[in-house]
Amino acid sequence: MKARPQTSVGPLLRQWRERRKLSQLGLATEADLSARHLSFVETGRAQPSRDLVLHLSRVLEVPLRARNELLSAAGFAPIYRETALDAPELDQVHRAVEFILRQQEPYPAVVLDRHWNMLMGNAALGRVIGLFLSPEEAAAAGAPNVMRLTYHPRGLRSWIVNWEETAAAYIQWLHRDLLRTGDDRTRALLDELLAYPGIPRAWLGIDLDASTDPFLAMEFRKADVALSFFTTIASLGTPSSPPTTQPTARCAASRRREPPARNPLRATRSRAPSPRSSGTRARRGCRRR
Repeated sequence: MKARPQTSVGPLLRQWRERRKLSQLGLATEADLSARHLSFVETGRAQPSRDLVLHLSRVLEVPLRARNELLSAAGFAPIYRETALDAPELDQVHRAVEFILRQQEPYPAVVLDRHWNMLMGNAALGRVIGLFLSPEEAAAAGAPNVMRLTYHPRGLRSWIVNWEETAAAYIQWLHRDLLRTGDDRTRALLDELLAYPGIPRAWLGIDLDASTDPFLAMEFRKADVALSFFTTIASLGTPSSPPTTQPTARCAASRRREPPARNPLRATRSRAPSPRSSGTRARRGCRRR
């Protein structure tokens, strides 16, 4: 029988093990595998079966997209199909996301990909950005990306009252994204943000004690406009089919109750959905000073 050619899966598995802070013995114990065999797999002296690659991927909690990469490196076909959000077969999903964005009015909501690029947004999002940035200033901050808009000196940074608190949380989310995925584009985005002026040295590394709650309070102020939001984040996907963009919905709601007429985010003569009809108690009027 012809031997299967040597593959590059061993070093990739070792990278994921080290990223998870596991020793060979620790991973072997969790995977019910001999440490000797795991060592042979990582060094290329033994070629893992397809089942072993999948088993180790599950134990290491490797994202589905990266599991495809491990399978390919081991000489096997990927098993997790990737589908773009705008693909015809996801038309119902796309319409459902559009419905979610509309229902969030008059408060901003945005759909992001796994690199924090802005894929879709509701009308309120455009109104909020327009209150603080001119089209030229928004363009100067680069491609529509929540991280860049928050950190870039010509982005929203100057108008976020609690910028240091907000940016500290964002950078830790990005550190954790990199730790979880090892993605090169995530690494490049993190390096770009850390190179901006005024970034504290404490943000250069991951803080494992930082909160992982998908909740963040943000305050904006410019002249007589003052907005106070809390934001929530929800990931959209299925257990066995990672979308190409891995969309995430980020929604904001006001932290203050004010009369609807004073809400600067509302379009002319628009009416907000009542808390009872919208099914959520979090949507309340924004305050303008």
